[in-house]
Amino acid sequence: MNSGFIGESAVVSGATVSDCFQEKSADAAGVVKTDGTISKGGGRGHVVPDGIGGFRGGDARRWLLLVVLSFTAFIFNTTEFVPIGLLSDIAADFGMSEARTSLLITVYAWFVAVMSLPLMLAVGKYGFRKILLAIIGLFIVSHAVSAVSANFTMLMASRLGVACSHAIFWSIMSPLAVHIAPEGKREAALGMIITGTSLAMIVGMPMGRVIGLHLGWRVTFGCVGGAALLAFVLLALMFPPVPNKQNASVKSLPGLIKSPVLAGIYVFIFLAVLAHYTGYSYIEPFMKQVAGMSDSLTTLTLMLFGIAGVGSSVLFSRFYGRRRRAFLVFVAVGMPVVLFLMRPMTFNTYSAVGYCMVWGLLFTMFNLVTEFETIRNSPEATTVAVSIYSSIFNIGIGGGAFVGGMVVDDYSISVIGYVGGAIAVVAMLFALKRLLPALCGSPAGGE
Repeated sequence: MNSGFIGESAVVSGATVSDCFQEKSADAAGVVKTDGTISKGGGRGHVVPDGIGGFRGGDARRWLLLVVLSFTAFIFNTTEFVPIGLLSDIAADFGMSEARTSLLITVYAWFVAVMSLPLMLAVGKYGFRKILLAIIGLFIVSHAVSAVSANFTMLMASRLGVACSHAIFWSIMSPLAVHIAPEGKREAALGMIITGTSLAMIVGMPMGRVIGLHLGWRVTFGCVGGAALLAFVLLALMFPPVPNKQNASVKSLPGLIKSPVLAGIYVFIFLAVLAHYTGYSYIEPFMKQVAGMSDSLTTLTLMLFGIAGVGSSVLFSRFYGRRRRAFLVFVAVGMPVVLFLMRPMTFNTYSAVGYCMVWGLLFTMFNLVTEFETIRNSPEATTVAVSIYSSIFNIGIGGGAFVGGMVVDDYSISVIGYVGGAIAVVAMLFALKRLLPALCGSPAGGE
């Protein structure tokens, strides 16, 4: 970005930044603090220190480290999706029903939702290198336990260990990626991390399922742990000590909650994710029962959903800095449109496949926009702000699955898109009436 502000509390005085409607000098903009006040820049050329800590290195080193971080994000998201593809095998191995075994997924999501903020506050005073290596270490050990689990209780305990590492990882990963990025490439850095998460759905889960079918589900968990070990070694060799200057404490919470922009983002996230997962949680049976797709075509369609998300990363990286308002309007208006079209677009196979790709592009764009703006508007408590983001996102996932389940049970799976669309309309109205004006009017709203 031209201002050098994104993901940091650094503002070069005398440079020009603009909000959604007008130009203003960085001297006037200053730095947004977590208590809602503004810290003025010094004289021309003065730089206010960032809240992450110094990271030194050439562009080549930064890009290489971002590739490793993207690979690590791929691993972390793969382990979240893998149990979905192995549910039947795990249930059969322990002599349990699939419904009970699915607690591995439900408990995991809710545990991440509940524990993201407390865990981030607990480790917030430590350096980022230490935090990163510690949670990947916990991730590796937990997968080793999963691979040798003798009963379901042992497997569940190991998954809670993974959930702890997951909760902290996503609280620090995006802010770190944005901070490490070469100057002017912060959107591209976040896009790389999101691409890693998208590839987990496209490649990670199918690969884990194939390994599980041929070698057993325990081997799948072992392989994920092995990949994490590789990431651990690479990061131990490459990642320098990065001081943690974040205000990651309970004292930072009132300022974050009082921020009109962050409060607006959090409300929008909850409503939009609730709407999305009301429909998406049941997209596989919907495509088979309503669109009449075969198992193989349904699998291909879901993979294309993820591939389209990679396209969002490219668009976001290239254009977001100059078109922030347009991107927010696109995701806010697009969400109800795409959900209301869920049933009508199944009139033939081609339209259904194309529809899912547009949906995948839209929702990934939503993730990028909301997470980037959360980072942008919380320079002094970014990790805490992102941990709240993660918690709300996971609550929305669980809530959407619950609402969708009630619709399927009480009415018909064919109408889940309409119910999700109705919730998305509320999200859209909130975004356009409350979030967009707050975002464009905030001191950090520039560009």
